Amino acid sequence: MTYTIKEASDITGIPATTLRYYDKEGILPFLERKESGHRMFSEQDLSMLRIIECLKCTGMSIKDIRQYAVWAQMGDSTLEQRYNLFLERREAVMAQIKELEDQLKVIDYKCKYYEEAIAAGTEDIHKHKTGHCCDDEKENKDA
Repeated sequence: MTYTIKEASDITGIPATTLRYYDKEGILPFLERKESGHRMFSEQDLSMLRIIECLKCTGMSIKDIRQYAVWAQMGDSTLEQRYNLFLERREAVMAQIKELEDQLKVIDYKCKYYEEAIAAGTEDIHKHKTGHCCDDEKENKDA
């Protein structure tokens, strides 16, 4: 079964404008077209689009995504390159997760900080605390 660009957009949640951009950038070299020139997406194309979106969400550049698409189209001769690409992406995502966990600690601290201040009716309850995450309230009361 094949899908129009609108149907592919509806199924994947990727805007049609983005699909056109991907095609223009050479990220979708596998797409078939009707005689009229309209793009047609197969089930396999939709699966590839989900992978492309995953890579994009991890911060991978369009250039690198294009390289992945080329390797995927080349088949088995590029298995190792694609595997290594995903290993690198995994490391990058793990680093992002670590950074986000660190940021979450700051946010959790600030939520607790403000919950306590609201309950007390003042930030003064925090004036002499030390040893807490982001305990910068002494210098930056309005942070």
